[in-house]
Amino acid sequence: MSGTKGYGKASGAGTIINAIATYKGSAFGIDLWTYAEVELGDDFRGIGSELEEEAECDTRLIERCVELVLRKFDLPLRGYVKTRSEVPMGSGLKSSSAAANAAVVATLDALGEEAKAEIGALDAIQIGVKAALDVGVSITGAFDDACASLLGGIVITDNKKMELVKRVEKESEVLILVPRRQAFTADTDVKRSRLIAPWVNLAYELALTDKFEDAMTLNGFLYCSALSFDPEPMLKALECGVKGVSLSGTGPSFVALVNKESERRLREAWSELEGDWMLIKRRINLINQYPSRKNNF
Repeated sequence: MSGTKGYGKASGAGTIINAIATYKGSAFGIDLWTYAEVELGDDFRGIGSELEEEAECDTRLIERCVELVLRKFDLPLRGYVKTRSEVPMGSGLKSSSAAANAAVVATLDALGEEAKAEIGALDAIQIGVKAALDVGVSITGAFDDACASLLGGIVITDNKKMELVKRVEKESEVLILVPRRQAFTADTDVKRSRLIAPWVNLAYELALTDKFEDAMTLNGFLYCSALSFDPEPMLKALECGVKGVSLSGTGPSFVALVNKESERRLREAWSELEGDWMLIKRRINLINQYPSRKNNF
């Protein structure tokens, strides 16, 4: 294990169904990327880390991911992980899931082909989910977000069972409204979120029948109400002919599935909003980033 390096990447994601109310969720990968480089070797004392351009981020998550992978193979806890990310922190665009997935994949890559052959995609995702729960950056473990981040496409999950219920490939452009302020999942009012569970279940049923745009819009209005976010960005999107728009995660970002015409109109409408924010244009990522043939899904 002396001086071996490995690399991994995973994408951010947007919300269709936030799983906090019911532990059942749905999300889609977005082509905003987090990259990780892991070096393993006897020269290291413990596991260290650094995050390029994101020095304020808590590094416990990615260190815990590396630790859990090494423990799985009964290896010494000696290594160093570097990450860099395009995913805005604390924005509801699944930066924690992307960082965890990238760190797990990079560690497995450093361990070599046998390790990657032994650990399937869902196994790798579950390691990152456990790490997120261990360090307290997630309420449900965000299995839905993690699946979307690593596997791409649209996923539907049962987070309590850690079960991937369905994965669908749907092409769409995504327009993202990202306020400069941050809202971390760990600070969310869970009790208020659980109050809307019956109606979130209705949105989940829509997602199961591939009515993803209806599902995410219903989800967005429900969580805006529960978490005290202004739904004005969603209403402006509907006025522009957008069918699918939602608060992403626990906010503060909003994501909208758009075509060329609705994107033009929505960009103009969102540009009229007050406050400090930025617009990001991306696509749904459809590519599975897990490097092993053993995908076990």
